[in-house]
Amino acid sequence: MNLSYSQQEFKKTTLFQEEEVLNIRLGYSFKDLKSRQSDEQGKSVFLYYKNEKHDWDSIPVLIRGRGNFRREKCFFTPIKIKMKKKAVKGTVFAGNKKLKMVLPCQNAKDASDFLVKEYISYKLYEPLSPYHFNTRLIHLNLTDERGKNQKEYEVKAILIEDDKLVAKRFDAKMYKGDVLSPQRLQDTATVIHDFFQYFIGNTDWSSRNKHNVAIMQLSDGQYIPLCYDFDMAGMVNASYATVSEMLTISSVTERLYRGLCKDEALFQYVRAYYIERESAIWQTFEQASVHLDPKMIPGMKRYISDFFDVLKNDKKFKDEILNRCRSLQALNN
Repeated sequence: MNLSYSQQEFKKTTLFQEEEVLNIRLGYSFKDLKSRQSDEQGKSVFLYYKNEKHDWDSIPVLIRGRGNFRREKCFFTPIKIKMKKKAVKGTVFAGNKKLKMVLPCQNAKDASDFLVKEYISYKLYEPLSPYHFNTRLIHLNLTDERGKNQKEYEVKAILIEDDKLVAKRFDAKMYKGDVLSPQRLQDTATVIHDFFQYFIGNTDWSSRNKHNVAIMQLSDGQYIPLCYDFDMAGMVNASYATVSEMLTISSVTERLYRGLCKDEALFQYVRAYYIERESAIWQTFEQASVHLDPKMIPGMKRYISDFFDVLKNDKKFKDEILNRCRSLQALNN
């Protein structure tokens, strides 16, 4: 597997080349966006943003609601954004036709903290695999335009690049089928992905059913998993997060390896690879955690350290990962 980053970094659009928090304003009816009746047409609005001169500028966009759990259970609905090439030419959004915007779930004091922790989770995957979604943290001013009494909210949010841009970086294409046998996924990329899901304490995913995992097919025919949506992960530890009753854990902060069993030599290779990348992971965390409430940082550091304790201890690694991997038969049940 090619773990070189130079070509992929070059192909980043301007929006994802910067780490500075981007200021954005949006106004729409929360009720209309949450409703699935408006999905086909979407809603035309102006997206206002602070340009490089720190002046407010705007572009016309089309927005729709997205997601299932968050859409039904959350106060803020995640958004799909569609923009025209001509409208974004010469702006920070140039090169993007579609974006996902992840908002906090609840309207609560700590909601943005959970959102930032999810953003950090995205960033932590970057030094581990070139096959990742680029993200940008934004400060979002939202106006609910329903009725006469408009209400404003100030939250943090995440912009996530469209999967077609990820595929374009690798001269690949996105797999559109509903189900794909995990045996068909490229071995090394898959185990790196599965280790990462264990790393952040995420069990809310399935590469087989494409649940919170997109599948990309490289030009040589290999299938690569692309992970996203980490709000149910122990690394985030959101107040609303739950685990499936079918699992052997009772809390999202408990780690459970959910990857498919592979040759032990491959597991040992990926184990060594993660340990070799530990300093890069800590560096990424230090850079991204500047956006987080300082009170949250020690807990995240302990969670990261606990993961590397497992990797560096032969017994723990055997008990928690090697002996917990899932057979193909168990995966299909």
